[in-house]
Amino acid sequence: MHAPPNQGRQGQRPQHQEHLDQWMNRHGNMPLAQQQRALENEPGFRQLPPQTQQQLRNRLTQLNDMPPAQRQRLIERNEAIERLTPQQRQQVRGAMQQLGTLPADRRRMVARAFRDLREMDPSQRQAILSSDRFRSQFSPQERGTLSQLLDVEPLLPAPHSDGTSQPAR
Repeated sequence: MHAPPNQGRQGQRPQHQEHLDQWMNRHGNMPLAQQQRALENEPGFRQLPPQTQQQLRNRLTQLNDMPPAQRQRLIERNEAIERLTPQQRQQVRGAMQQLGTLPADRRRMVARAFRDLREMDPSQRQAILSSDRFRSQFSPQERGTLSQLLDVEPLLPAPHSDGTSQPAR
């Protein structure tokens, strides 16, 4: 967990603030209650609004409840996003929000198509996107969501061979 989001230039946090992976490496072997005390003692934590403090406590509890592999994937994804500029983060956030507006069954279809398309080279990808079959399978909104996801794809963590994500290199 890191101290408040007082961001410096280019969206980088001040040097005294740790990234999630560093914080978890230092505190991950502690019981949850001790981790929560350590979080509350982080510089600037008490200056955060109470709602933000509670969200950070809840996030810490969620991390502790996850299986180790899932927790590591989440930390890696968080680190990949931390390396983005504020504009790139906004692009990713916008694409994910757009995906989230779709009904669950269509969201799964768009996500599956995205996973398949991100594995293709640009010419294959364009051929699929332009095909009549693809146009009949997805609505204009869904195609727009896919296009936006593909636009930010280079910014996202690369997929593991098991279908999970790892940070982009």
